[in-house]
Amino acid sequence: MREMTKDELIAKLSDLKTEFFNLRFQLATGQLNNPSSIQFVKKDIARVKTVLKEMELNSQKVAE
Repeated sequence: MREMTKDELIAKLSDLKTEFFNLRFQLATGQLNNPSSIQFVKKDIARVKTVLKEMELNSQKVAE
């Protein structure tokens, strides 16, 4: 993920949030076969947000 550009990470984050919404909807309607997949998507969202935050902090350090 660290090799991805900022735009790619933002797009990936959007996709993951959509997937997370769909998984939660499936869980609520009883159609979800693997409930642990929600945890994997949540962790992926956190990973992407972490990388984005690191990029932001690095760009601030360079600007100083």
